[in-house]
Amino acid sequence: MGSIVLPHLQTAWHVDQAILSEEERLVVIRFGRDHDPDCIRQDELLYKIAERVKNFAVIYLCDLDQVPDFNQMYELYDRMTIMFFYRNKHMMCDFGTGNNNKLNWVLEDKQELIDIIETIYKGAKKGRGLVVSPKGTFNLHSGIGALFANSRSLQIIRPDTDTNHCLLRCVITLVDRVYIASL
Repeated sequence: MGSIVLPHLQTAWHVDQAILSEEERLVVIRFGRDHDPDCIRQDELLYKIAERVKNFAVIYLCDLDQVPDFNQMYELYDRMTIMFFYRNKHMMCDFGTGNNNKLNWVLEDKQELIDIIETIYKGAKKGRGLVVSPKGTFNLHSGIGALFANSRSLQIIRPDTDTNHCLLRCVITLVDRVYIASL
């Protein structure tokens, strides 16, 4: 239902106009394929929150098959990506994933998505180009099952979809370098 009701940006010109013309509200664009299950789930949630965020955000959908013009520029290689713009400026958000440019997993919690959109909007109004997510949101969709951190190291456990085993990746930060080892 969300994919049908929310406004679609049919061409690159429409995407540009949506980003350029909105002066007061945050522009939220879901890039993906309308028939993709992840996009359908995310569109439902976006539809459910659209009324609650309408005073500070406007939500659009853009099908990557219809409008491939931004795939390379915005690195739209994931099945579903949400990007944020304010007054013709790309807004970034630190979700704790290392990719501050976009949200590229399905959020299931309405209030969490509202909080993220509101935080980005408030930061944008203050002139910030990068804000920190209101919650420690991590990329669960790509398979990160748990995150354990201390001051010297970071361990990410990612469930293997083919077996009952887990793939363990250790990231150890020493001085200014990051070392990654797969076990």
